[in-house]
Amino acid sequence: MDIKEINQKVIEHTDFIKTIFNEIGKVIVGQEYMVRRLLIGLFADGHVLLEGVPGLAKTLAVSTLSEVISVDFQRIQFTPDLLPADLTGTLIYNQKDGTFTPKKGPIFSNLILADEINRAPAKVQSALLEAMQERQVTIGDKSYKLDEPFLVLATQNPIEQEGTYPLPEAQVDRFMLKLNIDYPNITEEKEIINRMADQHEIPVDKVIKPKDVIKLRKIVNEIYVDEKIKEYVLNLVFATRNPDKYDIKEIINYIEYGASPRASIYLVRAAKANALLDQRGYVSPEDIKEIGKDVLRHRIILTYEAEAENITTEDIVNKVFNEIEIP
Repeated sequence: MDIKEINQKVIEHTDFIKTIFNEIGKVIVGQEYMVRRLLIGLFADGHVLLEGVPGLAKTLAVSTLSEVISVDFQRIQFTPDLLPADLTGTLIYNQKDGTFTPKKGPIFSNLILADEINRAPAKVQSALLEAMQERQVTIGDKSYKLDEPFLVLATQNPIEQEGTYPLPEAQVDRFMLKLNIDYPNITEEKEIINRMADQHEIPVDKVIKPKDVIKLRKIVNEIYVDEKIKEYVLNLVFATRNPDKYDIKEIINYIEYGASPRASIYLVRAAKANALLDQRGYVSPEDIKEIGKDVLRHRIILTYEAEAENITTEDIVNKVFNEIEIP
């Protein structure tokens, strides 16, 4: 299939994209960055980690998205006393026939909102990790496949550290995107007051069904990526591992570990989904630049020297994007 055919196919199957944005926009004021990234995660089949202070409509955006795409939605509040069984379910003993039957937990939904994910202990994180990566859940000695589409959207509060557990690097790496959510501007906040102060429910229309999401994911896979774009992605990722080879010597002492190979895969997939939202059948360098920081910012581990000098992963990623030549 050539680029023209892919382009035509994308246009034919994405006429409802604007409607999705419009329906979510009935409830969510502003936050276009967050809404767009949630849709990229959905169509690229990648989990999303949202970080921001309370009250920025993170939970509301996810629940509204689930309504618009007509999928099963579960919000799970992560707490220090949460058990793996609270997430996955457990086996119930049947006295009549002496057998155990599974009682499935809230993880068996299409869209999971893991609220304040860093408040749960390691065993719960491990159970969630299996669901995220293997798309299955083990109860007792049997594994159960999760229904498609399946997506974990997790939130964490960057302010409070008391009673939290740092997410394991292996788990953080499995999130396709990490979003930094910021405050609305004054005009947007005034509109939020107008809409939300009287606590009226705002109904939204269901635009697509789960089968449409699965169909769009297949179309995302077909979107064309030129070899030069792939080289650009590889240069960006490898520059986080070996900055000296790319003559970015000022960040050498600040990087303990660079981005993993998963970063390269996710950057291409997320860029394809970004092109889909723009109704294009090919990936451009602008797609990589637009989505790249969200893919890379949580995959770089800093040295003590970087922390001592208040250098952040955001600084490192910005430097890499500024220095690597665009094709």
